Amino acid sequence: MDPAPEPAPPPLPHGPGRGVMAAFLALGLWHLALVWLVGHRLGGGAAALALAIFAAVLAIAGLSLRARYPHARLGLCNGVTQLRAALVAVIAVPLAAPGVLNQETGLAWTIVVLGTLALGLDGLDGWLARRAGLVSEFGARFDMEVDALFALTLALLVAQGGKVGLWVLALAGMRYAFVAAARIWPWLSAPLPESRARKLVCVIQIASLIAILAPPVESGAAVPLAAATLALLLWSFGRDVAWLARR
Repeated sequence: MDPAPEPAPPPLPHGPGRGVMAAFLALGLWHLALVWLVGHRLGGGAAALALAIFAAVLAIAGLSLRARYPHARLGLCNGVTQLRAALVAVIAVPLAAPGVLNQETGLAWTIVVLGTLALGLDGLDGWLARRAGLVSEFGARFDMEVDALFALTLALLVAQGGKVGLWVLALAGMRYAFVAAARIWPWLSAPLPESRARKLVCVIQIASLIAILAPPVESGAAVPLAAATLALLLWSFGRDVAWLARR
């Protein structure tokens, strides 16, 4: 039998302490080094793109951590989310060299493996947060934004590769369109209830994009796979919008 989860520590009255911020930044520096090393091996000078992406994520997340994190320790959960962000930054390296994934099968498989690893880590951060009593608004938002960036990066790679038309960007753009719409209609920004169906559709979205990047998958299979995934996303977002409209 698994040990009982640790009780949640009392929230901090004025945000995280210096120790939490220092841990987040120290881990970020380690991940920056990882991004540089792996990105340089994959794309040489294009590693600068990966560094820029991860540095931007780190800066934005650091500001959010300072404002929204209520606990006295960072926890492994947020470290896992940061690692996923680093993997996404590395996966973006081929964007600096259009067509390279069509020419270099080994690189394409490396991106597929890294994408599968990043997808496999999704959900682990939330589980770790619940087990350690470190659930927070910051952690949930950090995880969500990394997922959105992951989907956008994969969709851009698929569009760049030419297996699917530019409409594949809708697989990633739908979430950003939803956020933009919420600025016009604030009722769209109300919290949604937990949904296994929503989480499953998100996993299918990412998994489909990764599968399309695999060298053996040709356009004849990629197009219907992307179309079916887009239909699922439309259903999922439509379901959420309908729920919010009724409230």
